[in-house]
This record gives sequence, structure tokens and C-alpha cells, in this order.
Amino acid sequence: MPRSKTPPLSRREREIMDVLHREGRATAAAVRGALASPPSYSAIRAMLRILEDKGHVRHEVDGPRYVYVPTLAREQAKRSALLHLLHTFFQGSASQVMAALVDLSPKGFDEGEISRIRRLIDDARVKGR
Repeated sequence: MPRSKTPPLSRREREIMDVLHREGRATAAAVRGALASPPSYSAIRAMLRILEDKGHVRHEVDGPRYVYVPTLAREQAKRSALLHLLHTFFQGSASQVMAALVDLSPKGFDEGEISRIRRLIDDARVKGR
């Protein structure tokens, strides 16, 4: 699987992006308020500028304030995050990720989830992935 072409994010940048994807749009103050152990307001603004330079967010002017919006759709961001996990922690192995998910599932999978997983695997076989 190909790696993302956007510059990698630091842990704090990922936290900020999580807030923006969850909220859809937010000011620097709102982002700061949503973070556990947030840095200073000026540090948040600096990180938002960096994220804008990296192409992950854009801003809109709303009166005297900037409102930040993620540039990637949530689905694209999920894919990018999964690719990052896949390559960083699982050496690119989707089966290792699946095994970890099975191990971490506290209630196991219900029949609907198992059927969906089977269909996905069958579709992947047909497509020759």
C-alpha cells in the first residue's frame, strides 16, 4: 500500500486534526479547549499555521477570528491514519492489524460484523488484492 504524500504529523498535530475532524470546523480557542493538557494559545495558533502550510487545514475569516477547517474529508483522513498505523506499527501487514482488532474487541464480533468481514475478504479475493 502506498504511503501518504503529505508531510507526517506530530502527536500534537494529530490531536488537533482529531478535534477538527470531530467538530468539522473550529477556532484556535475551541481547539485548545478540546485538548487534554493543551499548550498555550499562541502555540496552538502556530501549530494550526504549520498544519495549514502542510496542507491539512485551511482557514476562513469570520469577523476578527480565523475558523480552521480540515482540507481532507473525514473518510480520506481515516484512510491516511490507518495507512500510518499499518506502516508504523504493523510493518504493512493488514492481517496483523486484523489480528490486533480481534484481540482488542471486548465483546467479540456479532454475526452481522462477521458476515461483513467475510464479504470484504471474499471481495478482496475476487479483485486479486
